[in-house]
Amino acid sequence: MKLLWKSHMKVNSLVLTIILVTLMLSPESGESRKAKIISTSFEYSAINCRAHSVSLTDFGGVGDGNTSNTKAFQSAINHLSQYSSEGGAQLYVPAGKWLTGSFNLTSHFTLYLDKDAVLLASQDISEWPVIEPLPSYGRGRDAAAGRFTSLIFGTNLTDVIVTGDNGTIDGQGEFWWQQFHKKKLKYTRPYLIEIMFSESIQISNLTLLDSPSWNIHPVYSNNIIVKGITIIAPITSPNTDGINPDSCTNTKIEDCYIVSGDDCVAVKSGWDEYGIKFGWPTKQLVIRRLTCISPFSATIALGSEMSGGIQDVRAEDITAIHTESGIRIKTAVGRGGYVKDIYVQKMTMHTMKWAFWMTGNYGSHADTHYDPNALPEISNINYRDMVADNVTMAARLEGISNDPFKGICISNVTIGMAVKAKKQPWTCTDIEGVTSGVTPQPCNLLPDPGSDKITTCDFPTENLPVDSLELKKCTYSIKHA
Repeated sequence: MKLLWKSHMKVNSLVLTIILVTLMLSPESGESRKAKIISTSFEYSAINCRAHSVSLTDFGGVGDGNTSNTKAFQSAINHLSQYSSEGGAQLYVPAGKWLTGSFNLTSHFTLYLDKDAVLLASQDISEWPVIEPLPSYGRGRDAAAGRFTSLIFGTNLTDVIVTGDNGTIDGQGEFWWQQFHKKKLKYTRPYLIEIMFSESIQISNLTLLDSPSWNIHPVYSNNIIVKGITIIAPITSPNTDGINPDSCTNTKIEDCYIVSGDDCVAVKSGWDEYGIKFGWPTKQLVIRRLTCISPFSATIALGSEMSGGIQDVRAEDITAIHTESGIRIKTAVGRGGYVKDIYVQKMTMHTMKWAFWMTGNYGSHADTHYDPNALPEISNINYRDMVADNVTMAARLEGISNDPFKGICISNVTIGMAVKAKKQPWTCTDIEGVTSGVTPQPCNLLPDPGSDKITTCDFPTENLPVDSLELKKCTYSIKHA
């Protein structure tokens, strides 16, 4: 009996030892519950590098796709703002799914998304503060009242970068599109990125998905680079414009791929009497190496909100696929303002409704108080060196009675018509201009002087100031959970 008791005690002791060792090694033990520290190294090109860098996890961020990180983002950015005069700061967003509502950026700051980081826009409307309408618009786009703050927002800033290793910002727009279609929204839907009244902005190397409305909206700002951006939204999604420079100066858009339910790039400067009063044009804009798919909208649209003026836009190496129109100018009586000195070259278009579209009767107004005597000036429009195929109609060019669109020049353009193309490939009213080497033969209002007087439409050879901005190589190594 004594021997049996000793054996029993030995067995119990052995079991207890095994249990203790198991608990010590278990991932549920207190020691192992401490988050594993990871060291990540990365580099990228930017207008400025930063002296300080932290991870979102340092401020309680949880990348599980369910936990709200709105407070974590704002706490981190508020903390980093203290370094604005000490070399600036960077917030690193590691791999994970980071649910968040709207948050505000700060100056001399970089938001960097890891290649496996996904920002998920919250569907809790309480996480989207409401702000006043833009002064150059006078009202919201979806409703007369204010507008929801954009997911990533900043105002009165200097030196701001939103970039990554092709990390993703997912707007989860279906929620907002349904509310819009059901007319349940009291305020205008948020954009994904909006930066206003700011200088020196870079937005680069990101993928943007399913925005509630516009994707990227720099407004009342200057010295802006948008580069290496992929934007994807369903082609029937409402108002999911790609990139909308609005009352901005010295902007460069390069190497972007956009599939959207609205214009891939829409150049704007205010709406009717509000835009005229505000008087802040968009000028010195460069667009290069853009690929667009948008079956119900334009590759590049100028307007329709152009009441502050649009001038000196240069676009080249543009590809449009299965898109409603290549270049579209949209305006109306009451807009005022101007669209002038527009230059587009080296454009390829496949399966289009129109290659070129200009309309002076767009018709959408902020309210009934617009001035019917405020007529827009459309002049010095230059398109050259383009090829298109499977096009339903070459051009639809409609100016305004007693206010013709002038100085239109189209040269060295070949448009291949679709099998079921319109019998009349060009329609032209209230326009003036010339063509040279264009097929099919343009309308009589755009005469071709003949092969002995070949005309080449203008395209400036000198660079704009934004092309002189040199990017620096920034290298970091950061430890994070």
